[in-house]
Amino acid sequence: MPLKVPHAVLEEIRLNNDVATVIGAYFTLQRSGATFKALCPFHKEKTPSFMVNPQRQTYHCFGCGAGGDVFRFVMDYEKVDFMTAVKMLAQRAGIRLKLESDGANGQPGKEALYEINALVAKFYQQFLLKRPEGEPARKYLASRDLPASTIEEFMIGFAPERWDTVLRWAEKKYTREQLEAAGLIIPARPRPEVYPPTAAPKATRDPTPTESPVRWYDRFRNRLMFPIQDEQGRVVGFSGRVLAAEAEAAKYVNTPETVLFRKGHILYALHKARRAIVESREAIVCEGQIDVIRCHLAGFPTAVAAQGTAFTADHARILKRYADSIVLVFDADHAGQNAALRAADTFLQVGLVVRIAALPAGADPDSLIRRKDGVVAFKKLLQDAKSALDFQIDVLTGRENPDTEAGLMRLATAVVATIARTPNAVQQARLIQQAAARLAVPETALQHELDKVLRHSRPVVVAPAPQQSDPAIPRPIKELALAEHLAANLELAGLVRTYLPLDLVTDLPCRQVIQACLQAEQGKRDVMSIIAEQDNDERDLSRFVAQTLAAPAKIKSDFATREESVKSLILGIRTAALQRRRKEIAKQCQGVRVEAGSKPTPAEEKKLDLEYTQLGYDIAKLKQWNTAVPVMKGM
Repeated sequence: MPLKVPHAVLEEIRLNNDVATVIGAYFTLQRSGATFKALCPFHKEKTPSFMVNPQRQTYHCFGCGAGGDVFRFVMDYEKVDFMTAVKMLAQRAGIRLKLESDGANGQPGKEALYEINALVAKFYQQFLLKRPEGEPARKYLASRDLPASTIEEFMIGFAPERWDTVLRWAEKKYTREQLEAAGLIIPARPRPEVYPPTAAPKATRDPTPTESPVRWYDRFRNRLMFPIQDEQGRVVGFSGRVLAAEAEAAKYVNTPETVLFRKGHILYALHKARRAIVESREAIVCEGQIDVIRCHLAGFPTAVAAQGTAFTADHARILKRYADSIVLVFDADHAGQNAALRAADTFLQVGLVVRIAALPAGADPDSLIRRKDGVVAFKKLLQDAKSALDFQIDVLTGRENPDTEAGLMRLATAVVATIARTPNAVQQARLIQQAAARLAVPETALQHELDKVLRHSRPVVVAPAPQQSDPAIPRPIKELALAEHLAANLELAGLVRTYLPLDLVTDLPCRQVIQACLQAEQGKRDVMSIIAEQDNDERDLSRFVAQTLAAPAKIKSDFATREESVKSLILGIRTAALQRRRKEIAKQCQGVRVEAGSKPTPAEEKKLDLEYTQLGYDIAKLKQWNTAVPVMKGM
């Protein structure tokens, strides 16, 4: 069962993150009286319609309707879920969250693992920057032309060639089980076939009873360390690179799958790249960490990379949140071509536009950019990147002979299979046009083959008979206006509390806002504080309230005071409720009279007729406040 943040903690976070200050840290706000304004970050506009209200702690765009509280803004701007926004704002305010309980089900808590990874990343960096053991790593980084500022920015470190570096560091701070859960140490049972007795690594102290044969040793030794961070910048794992080119060990060793580190969900440097990706709507996808770092240094801040695995559907869905298209930068050799085609398939399946840039032979982004005029060359490489379809046809044309009928059919079959993977009909149509032009075959032929593939790839289901969907019901205008009045003027809540039962308010959001206003007025509290307690994780109610609080200009009247307006709305809502009841009685009487064998008794019919008549009298009295008050008190 997922853990929830207590309402008191959420309120503390909200109160310690002024909405104007938080939003102003992302882009410039201009003061406009008691509020602030700016160009909306959620849609393109030339005249500012994005308003921030520090008094109410809300924001609202009159152009696109975006709005809500500080949590909703971080969710929408950073494209994260509610809990992530809570953690980001808590961290900003210096408020510590305990969301996972350490030791639950015998497993270390996530917060402890985040803390361990962050401290170990700093520990490794100290070895790189200040310890004698880090000299070979410093020379290696100097040979790769990576400045000290970049080393610090990307938290690059060094793990010395010892079996127990992390074990000794954590001896009095963390348990071996926690270090193992973080993927930093490996348990080993000394067996001759695995570890000869003379070579068995020794632990610094027994973590279990002395009779236990279990020992641990450091996973990362004599490696350049790249901390891997999630979308929020938290260290979730590491990638260790050997320094010696001729070393027999694996070039990279990565953190294994842990509760924090899942390779299929992690994109290196996404926490740094995502804002630039959102602005450009395109991401550069490379193969290695240093390639990504070099891209960022050279002015290509949208670069990311997978982490020791092929690209997965989760990688694609993550990038889809930020981008409309991607550029894959891969080697031009046979293996690189195949990897690019596999990755393109994965990204096409989520509806991304994919282009592929093939590197010159023997080059990677790092080496290419470091050449003289390398930045210009890399920029041109990106600009000249081919569509995934063109790249596939170029590659397959080199492997198949399109001049033969059999070769053309194999080529067309592969291309159609690629087109079928995109879920977007417009994108499919565009790709069909491109493929027909490249293969010199009619579009209708390729479309026919695509239809066959799609028919065979989709399960056959019997669709239910189409039903006429009901049109969307507009929000009751009087209920909405009443919510707007109360949100702007809590002192009017007494009229509603006395004369309007809330069950007569049919629209749920309006009823929730009115209820929150009544509670705020009675408890002398801020209405947004109460809304924050009642809101869901999508902050839908906060968004509705932000729209409501932005509405006073619409509800002002030159012909009535606010109190008179609220009285009129109360009468209107109560009248509507009585009219609904009269219609129900009419339908009920009509229904029982036409059904055979269910004729009402004279007593039942007389009772319904009397109620119907009385409702008519009450509706007439509700036209004026003075005559309505006795009726409302008697109901």
